[in-house]
Amino acid sequence: MTIFKIHKIVDDFAVKLATELAERYPPELENSQPKRRNPQRLAKAFDASFPAVQWIVLAYLLAVTTLIVSVGRLGDIAGRRRLLLAGLLLFTTASVLCGVAPTLWLLIAARAAQGLGAAIMMALAVALVGETVPPARTGSAMGLLGTMSAIGTALGPSLGGILIAGPGWRAIFLVNVPLGLLAFLLAYRTLPVDIRKPKTDRAGFDTVGTLLLATTLGAYALAMTMGRGSFGPLNMALLLAAVLGAGVFVLAEARAASPLIQLAMFRDSSLSASLAVGALVATVVMATLVVGPFYLSRALGLDAATVGVVMSIGPMVSILSGVLAGRIVDRLGAPFMVIVGLILMAAGSFALSVMPATFGIAGYTAGIIVLSLGYQLSQAANNTAVMMDVSPDRRGVMSGILNLSRNLGLITGASVMGAVFALASATNDITTAHPAAVATGMRITFAVAAILIVCAVVIALGGYRGALRKRT
Repeated sequence: MTIFKIHKIVDDFAVKLATELAERYPPELENSQPKRRNPQRLAKAFDASFPAVQWIVLAYLLAVTTLIVSVGRLGDIAGRRRLLLAGLLLFTTASVLCGVAPTLWLLIAARAAQGLGAAIMMALAVALVGETVPPARTGSAMGLLGTMSAIGTALGPSLGGILIAGPGWRAIFLVNVPLGLLAFLLAYRTLPVDIRKPKTDRAGFDTVGTLLLATTLGAYALAMTMGRGSFGPLNMALLLAAVLGAGVFVLAEARAASPLIQLAMFRDSSLSASLAVGALVATVVMATLVVGPFYLSRALGLDAATVGVVMSIGPMVSILSGVLAGRIVDRLGAPFMVIVGLILMAAGSFALSVMPATFGIAGYTAGIIVLSLGYQLSQAANNTAVMMDVSPDRRGVMSGILNLSRNLGLITGASVMGAVFALASATNDITTAHPAAVATGMRITFAVAAILIVCAVVIALGGYRGALRKRT
């Protein structure tokens, strides 16, 4: 289990720290946080424009999003331990290149390589749970992974700020090197050796499907993240390309001898429900990161240090509740606990919509605590529900699809929930918006979030109805 702990620290630590260098919040909310100085600092260091610097984050995001399913499938074919070790080495080497990059474009290329290494770790860590943990303890393992993710979320921004203020931005990448090496050594010593299959038993790798899926996901990710707040003709063209690419991908997979994704598996209502729930949950979680800092600073008038403390409450709740949530899932069953977790998230979202107006920071804190508890419980249960009955030869690709649904939810949430907040606040510049306008934006955004979670509850009830009937 130690390798999973180190993996999540390396993975989330890298994501959170690297994000300190560029767009963390949706472009329409630009220049409203002190962290905005970091892109300017990097732009000055490389004598580059802000759109060019933005590719430091986009390169990583695109690599993770476009390749996570493909590397999961490659792990199923070539061996998960072998590929995970390669991914850890790639991530560590790319971190070194990021830290010493003499030019912006070399840094961007290194970030893309770092994203590929992270995609391998994300996809295969969850897949390896089935090979190292008894089925009866799958929920506990998923809860532990959730705790490690929350640790990365809590440590990343604060340590990133310390490193930038001290050694400088290069230290953000170099600090990953000892963590990556430690993770490699632990993986090498503890993970079970891959069993080689005869060549006649090995499935082929779907190259055409991989290229089509990567292109489609890349177009969607760019459509949601480019434009610095405006959804213009280029965004529309990219979104249309993603839709067309999805159609071509489906046709190609239906004809492929060894498809990257077996489309028939989506006929399983519980799997489809789990993926949809994962995306909706990630969308709402992103709303807390998008809206929270602006509400706390603009509407409640908190200083930067206090905002940081309040923003750390959610991750701290997740850290403390992750393992317990996993044990509850093992005891009471994944489908039932997905529903319970979602109900808590809906209650937390509703509380964030109405309570801060009356109780201020206490109301905000109460809502975040309930939402975070629900998130950790639903995440552990949802991951368990997806991975519990997956055949060994498909665990990698299924883990990749599960992580992809989360990533797409985060990407969509950053764009859509940020737009909802901006529109509800009725202002073009959130930094000069009246506190009452920001409070209105907060109220409406989390009302929308509550509706999304209610939709997730309905989807989960429909998808898990068979399992829930057996339980009763």
